[in-house]
Order: sequence, then structure tokens, then C-alpha cells
Amino acid sequence: MEQDVESPAIVRQPKLPKQAREDLPKQLAETDRAKKVQRYVQKDGKCNVHHGNVRETYRYLTDIFTTLVDLKWRFNLFIFVLVYTVTWLFFGFMWWLIAYLRGDLDHIADGHWTPCVNNLNGFVSAFLFSIETETTIGYGYRVITDKCPEGIVLLLVQSVLGSIVNAFMVGCMFVKISQPKKRAETLVFSTNAVISMRDGRLCLMFRVGDLRNSHIVEASIRAKLIKSKQTKEGEFIPLNQTDINVGYNTGDDRLFLVSPLIICHEINQNSPFWEISQAHLAKEELEIVVILEGMVEATGMTCQARSSYISSEIKWGYRFTPVLTLEDGFYEVDYNSFHDIYETNTPTCSAKELADMTNRARLPLTWSLASKLSQQGLPESEQEGQESKTSPDDEGKSQQTERNGDIANLESESKV
Repeated sequence: MEQDVESPAIVRQPKLPKQAREDLPKQLAETDRAKKVQRYVQKDGKCNVHHGNVRETYRYLTDIFTTLVDLKWRFNLFIFVLVYTVTWLFFGFMWWLIAYLRGDLDHIADGHWTPCVNNLNGFVSAFLFSIETETTIGYGYRVITDKCPEGIVLLLVQSVLGSIVNAFMVGCMFVKISQPKKRAETLVFSTNAVISMRDGRLCLMFRVGDLRNSHIVEASIRAKLIKSKQTKEGEFIPLNQTDINVGYNTGDDRLFLVSPLIICHEINQNSPFWEISQAHLAKEELEIVVILEGMVEATGMTCQARSSYISSEIKWGYRFTPVLTLEDGFYEVDYNSFHDIYETNTPTCSAKELADMTNRARLPLTWSLASKLSQQGLPESEQEGQESKTSPDDEGKSQQTERNGDIANLESESKV
């Protein structure tokens, strides 16, 4: 009995049904997915937008060159090989058909017969001759004769079409290879954006840098706020885009990107963050898309790099760690500290509330001095009488004396 009393009671959890056990991980995954913020632009710059229900697909064929360039590499290489193979097979069949219709295949061993193409004895040899003709290899074993006018016409057609195919496909591959998308991989953005005080005002800041020694020419930066809104009329606008001024008026948006730069957006009355405080920012569902554009110095092609910051990646009350140091005869950039930030004293209120508090702190001194001067001033009738009796010089002296007396009275009252 004592052992039964002292032994701890084991409470067994009821065993869930099989269906409930299988649905539980799905429910947890759906909950985590709901908490995850959906990005409009990924951190690596890819736009998270898929086009569906596009019925006018013929528009892609009207610009077939751009369509081929935009394809993935595996599809691009497949089409490249397919186009050349189909062209060679088609003209090889045409050469074989001419030889078949003329009877060249029946007089292969006849030395007195002049064929359209020498040493063409079947479809394989016709296919090889087609490759030699289109690629201008010219081994010299198979050659067209002057007794075959239809062969001469086919030779001209294949030469012209072969040049067009070469120009189109080689041009497509060249543009595909020289695309500046990979150049954007060496343009880096800071992991987080920060909000802190700069020159007495709240500012939103992020950092950009270029890892290559070849610079981006005519680099410029711009930013967009992506946030859904509802108009006064009740219209809901999903993913509304609002410009964020990062120095367009002053020219600070045009960058000399030799070393990492901190891009600053002053939060003023024209800023979309004017009424957003630290507590409000944590609850906001917004995204800041930053776009860096410029020309690649080596190729002259336009390059664009993108990134984004959601509300959880905007750190309030932080600054970026300096990365530029002066060494012996040169400046060195430490990219290990490129994404590092440190905490600093920053008001948690919004920029609007901060401006109101600053104005209230300045107004009492001005109002007290102006009100006391107006209360102790002379009546208008007495001032007009004195003005009529005194000369202009005496008028100035008397007004100066009265003002000095007023100020002296104010100082004596303040001491009392």
C-alpha cells in the first residue's frame, strides 16, 4: 500500500486518431506559412510574380529573339542544336531528292554519267554534303557540278538561309552569354535597413557596395515602398508603389560607387514613414524595394541589381559599422563588416511626433517675448501724436529708447 501511495501517477495522453496525426503537421505548416511574409521582390532581386492565364501567347512569337534569350540555358541550348540539325536534315533531304529524281543513284558506278553532286551515293552522303555546304567546310570530296541547274539554285538558297540561321542563333547565344545579370551578382546590398538620427532628423538608411574593381558607370539608386492601401472611396489597391526620395532633388541618388555607400532617406513630411513609429513599424506589412542601375564599364551594357527589405528587416535605432579604413597609401574596404550594425540612441516616436515636440520646445520663448512686448507697447493714438511732434531722427531715437526700456522691464520681471 505504501508503495502504491508513494509511486507517482502517470498521466497518459489520449492517442490521437490516425487522420488527426496526419493532419497535425499540415496544420502547423499552414500556420507557419501564414506567419511568413510574402515578398514582392526576393533578397537576390528576383521578382516573386508569376503570370497566369495569358491567352495571347502569340505575342511571344512576334518577338522570338527576346523569347529565346529569356529562356533557360538548357532550353536555349536544345533549341540551338535543334535548329541546326533540322536545317541540315532538310537540305540533306533536298540534295538526296534531286539525286534521286535525276537518276544519279542508279548510275553511281557509271563513269560516263555526270551527277548533280559527285560522290553522293545515298542519304548519309547527302546529309554530310549539306553540313559541308552550310558550314562552308569544303572537304573537296563531294562537289556540285555545272550540269545541275536545280542543284545550283538549291546551293544558293541553302547558303542564304544558312547565313540567316547562323546570324540569328549565334547572335542569340552571344546576347545570352553577355547578359549583365551576372554582373549584378557582385553588387551587394546590406542585409538590413536601419532607422536612426542623422543631423537631427530621423533617416532610413541602407548600404550598397560593388565587389569588382571595374566600376559601374552612371550608377543611380531609387527605392519604392510596396504597401497595399485603400482609398477614401473604398477602392483597395494591392501592392501600391510609392516613391521614396533618396536624393533625387539634390543629386545624391547618382552614385560614384567606388567604395560602399550608405543611402539615406530623410523622413520628412513628404515621406511615407512620416507618421510611423517604432511600435507601428513592427505591425506594418510593407516592403521597400531598392534598385541600383548603371552601365557595365567593360561592355557598356545596362545593369540592374535589386533587393528588398520587409518590416522585420528594418532595424530601428541602429547604424552601420564603418568599413573604410586608411592604410599606407590607399583605402581598404572590410567587407566582413559590410552587414554589421550597432545600436544607437534613437527616439521611438514617429518623425511627425518628434517634429511636434521640437516645435513645442521652441515656441514658449518666442510667444512670451512677443506677448509682453505687445502688452507694454504704447497706444496707437499716443504713438501718432508723438510722431507728429518729433522729427524723423528724434522718432528713431525715441522708439529705440522705448524698446530698450521694454526689454529692460522684461529682464527685471524675469528676475523677480
